[in-house]
Amino acid sequence: MSSYNVPAQAVEVEEVIKNSQFITRIKNVTTAEDAKDFIKYLNQTYPEATHHCWAYIVGNPQSTTLLGCSDDGEPSGTAGKPMLNVLQHSGIGDIVVVCTRFYGGTKLGTGGLARAYGGGVKLALETLDVMEKIDYTTLCFPLEYAQLKDCEYLLKDFQIENYQVDYQTRINIQLDIASDQVKKFKLAIKNKFKGQIEWNTLP
Repeated sequence: MSSYNVPAQAVEVEEVIKNSQFITRIKNVTTAEDAKDFIKYLNQTYPEATHHCWAYIVGNPQSTTLLGCSDDGEPSGTAGKPMLNVLQHSGIGDIVVVCTRFYGGTKLGTGGLARAYGGGVKLALETLDVMEKIDYTTLCFPLEYAQLKDCEYLLKDFQIENYQVDYQTRINIQLDIASDQVKKFKLAIKNKFKGQIEWNTLP
């Protein structure tokens, strides 16, 4: 089954490194906008913090292109990238992590900062419970009324969610199918109906 782990709940951990306080928070998000809203919320809630560095991965961590990170004023490459690197090796998707720093007066240096921010993410991940999420693809296609019964019989062999039937001059089907079953499903439909199926894209 095409699936990946996501955070089951939000977590928060705290460290003090050379008098600087680092608070790392992890949250489940399903869109980049959700991740940015969480980052904005922390900036507004703790405006006195020196930095709010962050990283996120939205979607399947093995295939996603929806990711981002920021040093938020720390030296380039010392916060966001180390945080994102830890996330990418965790195998967890739909995740945002924000590390809030309250500067304590002692500089850590670039290596020390990278260890602090990356270490904060590792520490938070150690306390994180995860749950499995199946990666779905949405398919749309029209059918003749006489084909519906055979189509629905085929569906029993696949992982399907959000099955919708729109009865017009022809029947329009929309469904979400486990992504790793798309190729097999299309082949089964093609064989059943002798290739007489048009695959539509969502508007």
